[in-house]
Amino acid sequence: MADLLDSLKLGDLLLKNRLVLAPLTRSRSGDSRVPNDLNVEYYQQRANAGLILTEATVISPSAVGYAKTPGLYNQQQVYGWKKVVDAVHQQDAKIFVQLWHVGRISDPELLNGETPVSASAIKPAGHVSLLRPKREYVTPRALEINEIQAIVADYKHAAVLAKEAGFDGVELHAANGYLIDQFLQTKTNHREDEYGGSVENRARLLLQVVDAFIEVWGADRVGVHLAPRRDAHDMGDDDPRGTFGYVVEQLSQRHIAFIFAREYQAEDSLSPYLRPKFSGVWIANENLTPESAKKILADGEADAVSFGKAYIANPDLLDRLVKNAPLNELNPETLYADGAEGYTDYPALK
Repeated sequence: MADLLDSLKLGDLLLKNRLVLAPLTRSRSGDSRVPNDLNVEYYQQRANAGLILTEATVISPSAVGYAKTPGLYNQQQVYGWKKVVDAVHQQDAKIFVQLWHVGRISDPELLNGETPVSASAIKPAGHVSLLRPKREYVTPRALEINEIQAIVADYKHAAVLAKEAGFDGVELHAANGYLIDQFLQTKTNHREDEYGGSVENRARLLLQVVDAFIEVWGADRVGVHLAPRRDAHDMGDDDPRGTFGYVVEQLSQRHIAFIFAREYQAEDSLSPYLRPKFSGVWIANENLTPESAKKILADGEADAVSFGKAYIANPDLLDRLVKNAPLNELNPETLYADGAEGYTDYPALK
C-alpha cells in the first residue's frame, strides 16, 4: 500500500514522492524552439512533483508539428534546457526530457514546404492543430529504410544533448498517434518490409530508439510513453492486446526505468493486463481525480500517478492533494497563448 508522499525508486534514482508532472505541450518556447526564462519559471513552480516529464521536445527541425514547441537538437537549446533542469534540481525533483517526432501529424507550413512523413502514406482524419486558416492534414510520405535509420540517429543525438543539459534521463514519446505510434499500430502501418506486418516488425523502430537511448544513458534512465487507448489522431490496431503486450514485454526485458501509460481507468483498460508484464515503475495517467489517484496508489494498481491539466492550473498540486484543498479551474483559452497568462500566473494556495 503506497501513499502519494512516499518516496519511490525509479531505475537508479530516488523520487521524493509519487506525483508526476505529465508532458504538456504549451507552445511557449518561441520560433527558435529554445527554452526561455518563462519556461524556467513554469517548471520551477511545479517542481513539487517527484518527477517532471517535460513537454514533448522535437529531435530535429523535420520532427515538428506545432508552433513554438521546444527542441533538443542544437547547443542553444541545450543551454536553455540547462536553466530549466537546474531550477528543478534546486527543489530536489527529478526531470526527464520527452523526445518527440510527430510524423504525419504536421503540415508543410511547419516543415519548410516539405511533406510530413510516416510509416505509410495514409492521411489522418481531422485538422492541423493551431494553424490558420483551418486545414485538413495532408497525405504523408512513407519513409525509406535509410531515412528511418537517420531518424534513429536523430533520437540518439537528442539523448546525448539531454546529458549535456543535465537531465536525469529521457522518455520516448511512443504514444498519441505520433511517429513511433504510427509504425506500431496496424491502421497506420501498411509496410511490407522489416518495419511492417508482424508486431515484431511494427515495434522495431520503437525498440531501436529505446536501445539507442540505453546506449547513451543506461536502461535505468530511460522511460517510454505509451497510449494503449489508441484514440488520438486517428489511430487503431487490429490486436491491441497483442501489440502492446509485446511492446511491454520487450521493454521489461530491457529493464528500462518506467512506462507512462496514458489510459482511462475503465473496465476496458488494458493496464491491468499490461502492468504485470513489466518489471519497472508503472505511471498511471489520464482523467485521474485526487480520489482515484490516491486509490490507485493504495491498491497497488500503479507505482506513481501523473496529472496534466490539473497541474497546469495548480502549480502547487501536491500541496492541494495532500490537504484535500479545492483545485483551480483550467482556462482552455490560454493553453497555447503567448506569455505568462494561463502559464505561470495560476495562483497557489494562500
